[in-house]
Amino acid sequence: MSARRFRSVGVDPATGREAFVVARPGGMLEELADAHALKAAAVLVTVVGAVLDGGRASDTELAAFVPSLHAALEECVGIMAADRER
Repeated sequence: MSARRFRSVGVDPATGREAFVVARPGGMLEELADAHALKAAAVLVTVVGAVLDGGRASDTELAAFVPSLHAALEECVGIMAADRER
């Protein structure tokens, strides 16, 4: 059984604050959090890909993406691991 953790389900348009849930495995909120995580990872891939294709970013600028890429990869691996447990 995996440890329960806070998962983002997006930003509340009224307040601008990010909403987090602790979702039940296989539940609607987990599905929503998974969809949000995958969408965020896809956007990040697009942005980083455009920066890399531009070929003009410095090492420092590229290094700024590492924490976001790590978080997105960790979230996607968590999704895959949860799917495998079912």
